[in-house]
Amino acid sequence: MNTKHTFKLNNGVEIPRIGLGVWKVKDGQQSIDTVAYALGQGYRLIDTASFYGNESGVGEAIRNSKIPRDKIFVTTKLWNTDQGYDLAYKAFNKSLSKLGLDYIDLYLIHWPSNDLDLIVDTWRAFEELYKAKKVRVIGVSNFKPIHLDYLLKHTKIVPAINQIELHPYNAQHETREYCTEHNIAIESWSPLMQGGKVLEDSLVVSLAKKYNKSPAQIVLRWHMQNELIVIPKSVTPSRIDENFKIFDFELSDEDFERLNLLDRSKRIGPDPDGMAMRLYGSLSRTIISIKKHKR
Repeated sequence: MNTKHTFKLNNGVEIPRIGLGVWKVKDGQQSIDTVAYALGQGYRLIDTASFYGNESGVGEAIRNSKIPRDKIFVTTKLWNTDQGYDLAYKAFNKSLSKLGLDYIDLYLIHWPSNDLDLIVDTWRAFEELYKAKKVRVIGVSNFKPIHLDYLLKHTKIVPAINQIELHPYNAQHETREYCTEHNIAIESWSPLMQGGKVLEDSLVVSLAKKYNKSPAQIVLRWHMQNELIVIPKSVTPSRIDENFKIFDFELSDEDFERLNLLDRSKRIGPDPDGMAMRLYGSLSRTIISIKKHKR
C-alpha cells in the first residue's frame, strides 16, 4: 500500500499529497481558524489564491503556528487580469506581502488566457521569480494540452504542476496523459465534486460501506491511487479530520477500476476555454500590450 504522504515534483521538491483548499473561506477569523485547525491536525499543504481574497488570514494562521515555515507548503495563484510580465511580478509581490511570508512554495497561473503569447510573457516572469528563489515551484491551473504545448515550445522551465478540476465524474484523461508524458504532476481541485453528485453515487456509497469509510474518503483514496495530489475544501473540523484519514486503507484493483469507469466528463466549474474567453475579454488594451514589452 502506498502510504507516502508526499509527491516528488519534476524539480525535486516534495509536495504533500493532500492539502486544504480555502476557496470561499472568508478572510479574517474564519480563514485563520480553519487553517490553524488543519495545521493542528497534520495538514502541511494550504492552497489559496489572490482571487480568493483570504491570503492575509491564511498567512496569519501560518505565521502564528508553531510549525517551522519550511514544513508548510503554501500555494497561491495569479489572477488573469494580472497576466503579463510586469503585472505578474507586481501581483506576486502583493500576494507575498498579504501572506506575510518570505517566499511562496507554489505559484500558479490561475487560468489560461486565449492569448497564448500573453501566457508565455507571464511565464517568463514566473521563471525569473523561480530563479530568484522567491518561489520554490511554478505551475499552472486549468490548462489544457493546447495551452501547455504552446507554453513548453516557447519557454524554458516545464511547469511542475497543473491544477485542474478532477473527480470520478470528470477524470480528464487527455490532460492527464499529456501531463504524464511531460512529467507534470496533476493536482485535483474540487476532488469531491462539491455541489455535485459523486458522493451520492451508488457505487461510491456501496464502497463506503464495504471499507467502513465515508464516501468522501473513498473518493479521495481513488485520487491517491491515481497518483494525484488533492486539496479538498472544508471549514468543518470533522470533515477536515475525515478527509485527511485516507492513508490507512487501499481500494482493491477491481473497486479502483469500477470507480475509474464513472467518468462522464461532467464539470461543476467552467470549461477553461470559456473561462479564458471571459477573462481575456475583460483585459484592457494596456494589459494585452504587455506581451510586446521589451525588457
